[in-house]
Amino acid sequence: MYEGVGVRPRIYVKIPQERLGAVIGEEGSVKMEISRRLGVSIAVDTENSVAVIEPESGSTPPINVIKAAEIVKAIAYGFTPDKAMSLLNEDYVLLVVDLKEFTGDKENHLRRVKGRIIGEGGRARRTLEELTGTYIVVGEYHVAIIGEYERAMATKEAIEMLAQGRMHSTVYKHLNTLMRDVKRREKLKFWGKRFE
Repeated sequence: MYEGVGVRPRIYVKIPQERLGAVIGEEGSVKMEISRRLGVSIAVDTENSVAVIEPESGSTPPINVIKAAEIVKAIAYGFTPDKAMSLLNEDYVLLVVDLKEFTGDKENHLRRVKGRIIGEGGRARRTLEELTGTYIVVGEYHVAIIGEYERAMATKEAIEMLAQGRMHSTVYKHLNTLMRDVKRREKLKFWGKRFE
């Protein structure tokens, strides 16, 4: 039982109909893997396209329920289960950019912005992933990012710049500067840990 509250945390995650199969996995394999790794129970209501996530037992930490929900959300946004599982790393986050904030309800404007983020043959998206070491999925109205917090934030900033119409070269240059700082901080943190 959780202290003081007496209620087990429960999280509901809405899943697009076409992503239900990816969340469940072949014969329930993905759902079972998340459950096994985090000690949670995941019930998928296919009729209403919702996953209900709660602790399997009283000893399951509430953070595990939140992590499981993030993994399910990542798969729902379009990531493969393998990439979504990288969220098990405590330094990794899932960030989402709502493209409608930049385009409103104009479909042709949305298409153009998505085209800028993806690039010809997926080149711009791949370049962003390579520069930052993150994973990126461009969905219908969103861009989802998985990565270590600072790297994911840098990617989010770059995507927002592209959505605002900045030139690719300007965005890559800015991103290189941001990533130099991130890598320097990561090195300092690494060396600091070695001497603790």
